[in-house]
Amino acid sequence: MADGQAGGKKADFKSFQDSKADDWEMIAANSAAFNKGLAKRVLDHLRLLDGDFGGFPVDRLEHSLQTATRAYRDGRDEEYVVCALLHDIGDTLGSYNHPDIAAAILKPFVSEKNHWMVANHGIFQGYYFFHHLGLDRNMRDKFKDHEHYEYCAQFCHLYDQVAFDADYDSEPLEFFAPMVERLFAKPKNSMYLREDESSVAAE
Repeated sequence: MADGQAGGKKADFKSFQDSKADDWEMIAANSAAFNKGLAKRVLDHLRLLDGDFGGFPVDRLEHSLQTATRAYRDGRDEEYVVCALLHDIGDTLGSYNHPDIAAAILKPFVSEKNHWMVANHGIFQGYYFFHHLGLDRNMRDKFKDHEHYEYCAQFCHLYDQVAFDADYDSEPLEFFAPMVERLFAKPKNSMYLREDESSVAAE
């Protein structure tokens, strides 16, 4: 298993209803150690986009780096920049719903506004090309009354739809790695956090 989780002591229950508190104490300790490698796993998966052009002028990794670089150089905060970096990380596994994959990965660690932006950027990005595919470029208008409509539209207009310039000088992935590490160090919200942990994490 990833990150050396194969060995060590294991619980011996055959069903959850037979498990005991000390089983879950041990499992929680293993989970805590495993979760420390989350940022590295995310970055490793992002690297799978390297060399994947799919017909675009730049490969998907360069598009991700360029989107994040543009957001960073425009003064966006670190959480936003990491969202920009990871917005298309779902391309390899979610060919028909890639924004959902990125949004699911980011959800425990980002604000509701940034999560909504990532989850819906695909439809908003479609404004710039859906008509060429026989689709409705105004599909995003179903969200026209949503409080984050303009926020998402701005992300696509300023950073996402322009990030296909093969001559653009993007920052390398290593530049963003510490930001990813910091963001994924502790969740802001998760069903696995106790109420006291959630309140601390949200501060």
